[in-house]
Amino acid sequence: MLRTLVTVVLLWGLSALPGTAAADTARFEGYKVCIKCHDTHEKPWRDTAHARAFDSLKAGSGREARLKADLDPDKDYTADSDCLGCHTTGYGKPGGYAVDLPKARARRLAGVGCESCHGAGSLYREIHSDAEHRLKLEAESTDRSELVAAGQNFDFADACAGCHLNYEGSPWQHAKAPFTPFTPQIDAKYAFDFDTAIRGEAIHTHFRLYGVFSGEPVPPFREEFQDTAEEIE
Repeated sequence: MLRTLVTVVLLWGLSALPGTAAADTARFEGYKVCIKCHDTHEKPWRDTAHARAFDSLKAGSGREARLKADLDPDKDYTADSDCLGCHTTGYGKPGGYAVDLPKARARRLAGVGCESCHGAGSLYREIHSDAEHRLKLEAESTDRSELVAAGQNFDFADACAGCHLNYEGSPWQHAKAPFTPFTPQIDAKYAFDFDTAIRGEAIHTHFRLYGVFSGEPVPPFREEFQDTAEEIE
């Protein structure tokens, strides 16, 4: 009870600062921090196109797709600001990818990593650790509202749309420049549908959850995925 009270008070204090919300103070950590606990997710994620998103910006990559989109197939786009927002994690945001980062740090943020969907993790990662211990020691779950206050994202559809539907004429109402050149007009495979994509191979394997968190918001498809989720070894 005391731990929860302290956490809520801390997050409220951050939110109460003039012009600042707790989520706005969160910094991107990079996938290496996430897999310290979620190690079973690393290999399944590495096998996805998301993990290789930064590599697709390198010269000679995806030649056929580039030609369809009127992009130079021999150009290196790894420093192009119009591309980095969707091919790295947290580009232009606190702690996120930047072209001048040291190589070791850059590798943690290159590609579409955990925080691209789940939000910058510097604040909520400690809540995850505390909540797991709480469940083990006290058999009590932690309210997800703490995660929301700390910047964890549960609006996955909007997170996906920010890249996959960010083109001129998009049905997504928040589309804005720089637009992606990969649109349904050049290839039907770019006609993104969240409900279909979330069940496909683009995201990581889902593993069994054991009630560490409860309450709203309930992540979409949680119950469906838990029916077929893999057990954590």
